[in-house]
Amino acid sequence: MSGAETSHEGHEGHVGIVLVSHSGPVAESVARLAVGLAGGDVKAPVAAAGGTPDGGLGTSAELITEAARKVDGGAGVAVLVDLGSAVLTVKALLAEGDELPEGTRLVDAPFVEGAVAAVVTASTGADLDAVAAAAGEAYSYRKE
Repeated sequence: MSGAETSHEGHEGHVGIVLVSHSGPVAESVARLAVGLAGGDVKAPVAAAGGTPDGGLGTSAELITEAARKVDGGAGVAVLVDLGSAVLTVKALLAEGDELPEGTRLVDAPFVEGAVAAVVTASTGADLDAVAAAAGEAYSYRKE
C-alpha cells in the first residue's frame, strides 16, 4: 500500500474517497495532504488513481476502478477529479453500470480543497450525500 492510501480494514460503513488526477504523483500527494490535514484518526478509506498504468500522464479507467473497489466499504464511494477528461472517464465508467461499486458518485468539487473536506467529513461517519455536499462547499472557500 502506498502512502497515499489508508488501509481498508476497519473502514466498513465509511464513505470511500477516490482522488483522480492526470498525474500519479499529484493524486498521491493530494491524498496524503487530505489524510494529513484530517488528523491522525482518519477512518475513511482514501485511494489515489492518477496517471496511466505505465506511469504516464492521463487517466485510466482500470486504475479508477481498482481504487474504487479498494475503498468501497458499503457506504458509497465519492470520486473527485482534477480536469476534464478525468470527468469523462469517470462518467463513462458510471454509465457502464457494472465497473464501479454500487453507490459510486462523481463529486463536483475543487480537487484539493474538496478532497480535504471529503476525507474529514467521511471520517466522521457521514453519509455519501453529506460527503459530496461538504466537498462541493469547498467552491465557496475564500482566500482573501
